[in-house]
Amino acid sequence: MGNTRSGGGLSTTQQAAKFLGVSVLAGAVMAGLALPAVGAFGLAAKGTVEEFDEIPANLKTPPLSERTTILDAKGGEIAKVYSRDRSIVKLKDISPYMRQAIVAIEDARFYEHGAIDLKGVLRAANKNAQNGGVSQGASTLTQQYVKNVFVEEAGNDEEKVAQATEQSIGRKIKELKYAIQVEKELGKKRILENYLNITFFGQQAYGIEAAAQRYFSKPAKDLEVQQAALLAGLVQSPSRYDPVAHPETAEARRNTVLQRMADVKNISQAQADAAKKKPLGLKVSPPRSGCITAVHGAGFFCDYVHRIFLSDPVFGKTREARAKRWAQGGLTIRTTLDPQAQESVEKSVKAHVYQSDRVATAVTLVEPGTGKVLGMGQSRPYGVDKDETQLNLSADKSMGGSNYGFQVGSTFKPITAAAAIERGTKPYKRYSSPYKMEYPSPVSTCKGSWTNNEGSTVENENEHEVGPYGMKEATAKSVNTYFVQLISDIGVCPVTELADKMGVRRADGKEHHQVPSLTLGTEGFSPLTMANAYATFANRGVYCSPVFIESITGPGGKALKVPKSTCRRAMSQKTADTINTLLRGVVEDGTGKQAGLQSRPSAGKTGTTDERRAAWFVGYTPNLAGAVWVGGPGPEGVKMENITIGGVPHDKVYGADTPGPIWKDAMSGALEGKPAQNFVTVPIKDPNARKPDHHRKPGRGGNGGPDDPWPDISLPPDLIGGGNGNGGKGNGGGNGGWHLP
Repeated sequence: MGNTRSGGGLSTTQQAAKFLGVSVLAGAVMAGLALPAVGAFGLAAKGTVEEFDEIPANLKTPPLSERTTILDAKGGEIAKVYSRDRSIVKLKDISPYMRQAIVAIEDARFYEHGAIDLKGVLRAANKNAQNGGVSQGASTLTQQYVKNVFVEEAGNDEEKVAQATEQSIGRKIKELKYAIQVEKELGKKRILENYLNITFFGQQAYGIEAAAQRYFSKPAKDLEVQQAALLAGLVQSPSRYDPVAHPETAEARRNTVLQRMADVKNISQAQADAAKKKPLGLKVSPPRSGCITAVHGAGFFCDYVHRIFLSDPVFGKTREARAKRWAQGGLTIRTTLDPQAQESVEKSVKAHVYQSDRVATAVTLVEPGTGKVLGMGQSRPYGVDKDETQLNLSADKSMGGSNYGFQVGSTFKPITAAAAIERGTKPYKRYSSPYKMEYPSPVSTCKGSWTNNEGSTVENENEHEVGPYGMKEATAKSVNTYFVQLISDIGVCPVTELADKMGVRRADGKEHHQVPSLTLGTEGFSPLTMANAYATFANRGVYCSPVFIESITGPGGKALKVPKSTCRRAMSQKTADTINTLLRGVVEDGTGKQAGLQSRPSAGKTGTTDERRAAWFVGYTPNLAGAVWVGGPGPEGVKMENITIGGVPHDKVYGADTPGPIWKDAMSGALEGKPAQNFVTVPIKDPNARKPDHHRKPGRGGNGGPDDPWPDISLPPDLIGGGNGNGGKGNGGGNGGWHLP
């Protein structure tokens, strides 16, 4: 509000405000626009002037909500999302016909009056008196703009919207005072520009640019006179004059606007008559908002980006503040999604698992060393129709995934192996590994020990899988009893601690169970978690947290802070290199042979759970890691026996025969044209592999020689014993010899 003059008198602006405040109140009552005698501000006739002064003078204009555009890593559009479909444009980018039409039909004296049109008030009062009701209002474009600001500020809060639009004296007076301020500060051209950008035109289109695109699929600057008249006519009642739902009513309203334009000399009568004869000429672009419109099956990736924005404090201190910022929109979000990788994921998924199958598949690809998620897709598309879902099968519960994730089976075993090697177990450690055995007991845990009080047993997949086995062969064959003996030796705690370092946390957010069956993949994890964990092996032991967002710019190109990947060493390079060596064996000669890539070195692990309710393949090259899950998406899952998936019948589903080929095709396409990199491997030579007796010569006992590829790690006590003195180079003999466990 203006400053008082010297001597304590009111400024000219204040005097005008008081006068106009009383005038509009009187005019509103005369026109029948105010229903109660006392409005929202308690304005009675006696107190009107005083209470008008008490209304704050500064209108806080909220930023207009706009579309947010989500892009892939190459700048291609993934989707547009918005709470209100709006693209703000300058007045010069709006057709002159549109500017003329809106003024002609809504406020013909716009350029002649101030914040209030007293002639308009009297005209409306006279008209309403003649009709015996309220048939005309007297709000100027400026007042309408102010009302729309209140509506915009209310957002989706129905109570606040009702307050912003209620027919009361209080609101009218408040609206007027702000209109006076706006007229003074902005001027006519800016008011008209703001009005055309904020106004609702129906069909989810806010602002003239969105309206022009919605109804005519063209920019606002190219609107022809009859098109502009149609859109201008919508403002009074977007639903009543909707040209899609009510074309005849819309045409009549359009012709009314054209005639009004002729009456005020914007166009000639001949132009108006010619325009009236033209058809509506609609070329509707349906509303396309949200992740449901994402290309190449990236709806779930898009949804994940949205959830990151709502959950990460980098975008606002509270969830409410972050949600408000998202709804405001106007963002350009460049993500990590690689279009080549995403298209490959989508193609592979569709080729191997049908949308209508009883089971579903989910695939996630992650770049080792950066944590960038390059691809994410699943066989059930993002949506609400039949065989669609909004459940992200690749994500944890907190990020839109299933409540518990999915048991990962034997894909967890390499984590146990890595934890054992980190604690000094040699990679050629041998166990008896019978076909079936009781869980060893007791087993140390982080909080004490686990005891097999119920005599629980574990068995291998096939009866012919009987040890003894070393770690390499046990990993290639996925021998359950080997890994149960291994975790029982080192304890559960080192395994869960390493899992945490690798980002392997349960999909439901709870702590790991401290039980030895953990090594068999009995807990539920997400494909994203498993892909990123194996990326740690590919990155030679360094874990990098997953990231989806590269950069964000707001309105005007201002850069916003985004969450970055954090990297930390989870295990030694030598441990990671050893796991890479073990898992190369899986795809070369083990259970994952069907998944091995032809053009480059690869490594990975199969996984199948009890009753085959989930099957996995998680694998990687030095520059890309991926996880594939196949199973029933519901809480009960699907027993995958005697089942057809993607048109292929299966007696029993294994990790190798369904997830493996999906992984192979997705990875091959994603890596096409990229350099083939090699793993750093280590020799895993088992000193226990003795020559036949007739080749062995007596020898003197001694320390391990240079044939031991792991001389820097002390040998576990159970591998040192009183041999027969027949050791040779590298094995030792006599009192320091080896024995088979």
